[in-house]
Amino acid sequence: MSESSSDMKAMAAIGVLSREQAQAIVERAVKLSKADAVRVSVNSSRETNLRFADNQMSTSGVTTNSTIRIQSVFGKRKASVVTNDRSDEGLRRAVEQSEALARLAPEDPEYLGELPPQTYAPVNAWFDRTAELSAEDRATAAMTALAPARAAKDLTVAGFIICNASASAIGNSAGLFAYHRGTSANYTLTARTTDGTGSGWVGSESNDWSAINFQSVADRAIDKARRSRNPVGIEPGRYTVIFEPEATANLVSLMGGAFQARSADEGRSAFSKAGGGTRLGEKIVDERVTLLTDPADPLILGSPFDGEGMPTGKQTWVQNGVLNSLAYNRFWANKQGKTATGGAQSLRMAGGKDTIESMIASTTRGVLVTRLWYLRPLDARTLMYTGLTRDGTFLIENGQIARSIKNFRFNDSPLFMLNNLEGVGAAVRTAGGEGGPGVAMPPIKVRDFNFSSSSDAV
Repeated sequence: MSESSSDMKAMAAIGVLSREQAQAIVERAVKLSKADAVRVSVNSSRETNLRFADNQMSTSGVTTNSTIRIQSVFGKRKASVVTNDRSDEGLRRAVEQSEALARLAPEDPEYLGELPPQTYAPVNAWFDRTAELSAEDRATAAMTALAPARAAKDLTVAGFIICNASASAIGNSAGLFAYHRGTSANYTLTARTTDGTGSGWVGSESNDWSAINFQSVADRAIDKARRSRNPVGIEPGRYTVIFEPEATANLVSLMGGAFQARSADEGRSAFSKAGGGTRLGEKIVDERVTLLTDPADPLILGSPFDGEGMPTGKQTWVQNGVLNSLAYNRFWANKQGKTATGGAQSLRMAGGKDTIESMIASTTRGVLVTRLWYLRPLDARTLMYTGLTRDGTFLIENGQIARSIKNFRFNDSPLFMLNNLEGVGAAVRTAGGEGGPGVAMPPIKVRDFNFSSSSDAV
């Protein structure tokens, strides 16, 4: 679908290439090529941002960028060159350089040739309000946190607002062309008490700037900071834990990279079966757990194609606790006689009807975790990770938040955690997780989560 003339003018004004502009670049590069095959990827973006710290705005900026990646192929020898020069001479030079490098490259035994034209599901991830955001808009949003912090005298706040408008296109000498444009807005805020003992963090993210409630983010971060003052230490061990959506996302989203069919087939995965084969069709977590990706999901709109131009449709990786599918790239699908799929991008966990309040009320003794950080893998076969709690950790006693407690280090796996599920709330899009952008997760309640040691970090 072509953009209207007004759309094209608006995109040109902010430095994002239209479908017609991107396709023209692809066609020019393909025409210049003397290789057996050529693939051209065109990306353009405009990023606006505002940073504040210590109750003061510190930076506000705009960055525009465009790149053209040209991959030339001779037989199974391939190489790429990246340029930002869209002139005829710049394209010619990049094509010639990629061809010269490809002739020298070793053969890639897994290269299967370029894709022919594909069909893509329409995904409208572009919001003019986000793309055209002004510096004044960002400053007004920041003041929802700065104003109360300055007035309170006992708080400092720091935050980052970043908005992106971008377009990506891919085309090749086999006639394929794909184009997608989208916007995103991300806001993260940390509030800390001036005595150094309390800290609260909240983030929000959407394709649509108008969907972010900046006042709510500020109110929640400030409340967490004040409630987390003067934490006390409690013994590490296994606890019933309620994870807010961000904390759920920090750990569960790391499962997305594990749904690879090749590693499972080769016995290197948590989804490999002892003695050979995979665990497809086996129950791996609680039946309330469904994990899926869908570029058309209105909560986490994503690209309808991957870096090769393969369509990325809806995939359900875990359905009602059962391992339902694994991700096959073109090479491995061809080798195994399977259908190629897209990867686990924009991971979403289906939600339930519980609320954080109801989960707290039903807990005799447990821990409320608002955020995890510094996550590192320990064992790929069990998806075991270690990490720390951060920015507000609270003891629950007799159905109420009793007090702020010091942070913990944990050693646990999202697979273990999701097998010990006791409650699930509504999924929300999260911001700032270590699994990357575009993740939607619910608050959850789990039993026997393993806190291995305590930490004095605030």
